[in-house]
Amino acid sequence: MTESGSKLRIFKFLKIIISSLLITVLLLFTIAAIRTLSLDVNAGLQLAQWEKTNNKSLVIDHHQREELLANFKEAIRIPTVSFSHTEINTTALLEFDRFLRKAFPTVFSSSLVNHELVANYSHLFWVKGSQPELVPYMLLAHIDVVPASESDVWEAPPFSAKEIDGFIYGRGTIDDKNSLMGILQALEYLLLKGYAPRRGFYIGLGHDEEISGLNGAMNIVRVLKQRGVQLLFVMDEGLSILDGIIPAIEGPAALIGLSEKGQAAVKLSVSVAPGHASMPPRETSIGILATAVKRLEDNPMPRLFGYGPEGDTFEHLAHKFSFPLKFIMSNLWLFSPLLSRILERKPVSNAFVRTTTAVTFFNAGVKINVIPSLAEAYVNLRIHSAQSVQEVLDIIKDTVDDQRVKVELVYGFDPLPISGADEKAFGFQIIKKTVLDLFPAVTVAPAICIGNTDSRHFVDLTKNIYRFSPAWFKPGDPERFHGINERISTKNYEEMIVFYFNLIQNCDIRKLPEPHSSVHEL
Repeated sequence: MTESGSKLRIFKFLKIIISSLLITVLLLFTIAAIRTLSLDVNAGLQLAQWEKTNNKSLVIDHHQREELLANFKEAIRIPTVSFSHTEINTTALLEFDRFLRKAFPTVFSSSLVNHELVANYSHLFWVKGSQPELVPYMLLAHIDVVPASESDVWEAPPFSAKEIDGFIYGRGTIDDKNSLMGILQALEYLLLKGYAPRRGFYIGLGHDEEISGLNGAMNIVRVLKQRGVQLLFVMDEGLSILDGIIPAIEGPAALIGLSEKGQAAVKLSVSVAPGHASMPPRETSIGILATAVKRLEDNPMPRLFGYGPEGDTFEHLAHKFSFPLKFIMSNLWLFSPLLSRILERKPVSNAFVRTTTAVTFFNAGVKINVIPSLAEAYVNLRIHSAQSVQEVLDIIKDTVDDQRVKVELVYGFDPLPISGADEKAFGFQIIKKTVLDLFPAVTVAPAICIGNTDSRHFVDLTKNIYRFSPAWFKPGDPERFHGINERISTKNYEEMIVFYFNLIQNCDIRKLPEPHSSVHEL
């Protein structure tokens, strides 16, 4: 074969390769463009015919507004602090019990409501339904709050419930006495209006959620198990309505948590012979441990974006982005790796991408001139839905890769099961409908809750657990959670009462409607 013929064949081959690549790129772009223009994951039940329930309406007058705000402020002033697993403010919890009975007399006296104390300080309410064949659901909230100190430079003392420019300041205003008081206030108003539910429901108020709910929520679950209770769904705190928090999105988004990340505490330790600082070895216990910690920080857990519910979050919000982000969000089947790399750049969004690793304690040394025999570090991990505690533990051992470093699991639990969010998921769709009825401009999307709640203890009672409260978060507000200047606007607290007032009534339907698309096709 001549040299010119050989070159011609190579040229033709390259031409075919390039043409094929161009055709493939054009095909992928066409598919992506069609999907971008046609994707509407929010269609369906929004347009379907819902069952008529003759819902009662709630219009809060001036007297009621003064009373409900006074009750809420009194709830904030009671310092129901959980300091640790061995120290809780039982005096405040008993005071809160007395306060609830005074604030909601109809709830505690109604023949429709059965109330009992669980583990001395938690509360369990059963609101009887007129149609016992309808499977009940449960609303959760918690009484306790994390510690707060007046020395932390709050704009108002953390247990003062002082109102400033339309905001009530205080520990518990967003975690979680807003939900607790909102639920009970809504039920109080419903009962006063003569409401009797068709579908029965439970209300559970745990007293130790901030220290894992091992006495409150777990004993509520034990009581319900003994009675053979199964729940249609559970709704607890978790995610909220974000306005201006998600970059580049147009308008507010209500995120409903379908699952929670798992959690693990891992101890790394190094033991060596002690010695005098004047004759140090080449590596001390602190140096060996510091190297191991540095390896963990330099080698984060693998990116797992798209293997949990976080991918659905962006697809549901895709239409709220402008180009080119709308194009990317609508086609995560193609752009997941790219989006994953973008999200990992910031700590807040990085938490959605992977299991996070945080070194939170480092203990070593007893005296300035003594080489310590023992050095310890504790690592807190929030585990992505696609991983398990054991998988994470194995990765840590492989990353540290030093036989001198002992790796021990102190405690841990796997990520929670992922609840349904499709058109057959009763709890998700009822929450979504209630949000959209009250806030029509909000986009609703499923999401992952990166913190943990009492609801994780209820997995044996239902497969459907949702983490949401209709609190509004604007830029700067997320930092108030467990931080300083925790607050809620009086307007938003009132909206929360209306939300729960409507949610309870919306649950009275027997079943979800057929999706609009299915009806149209028939």
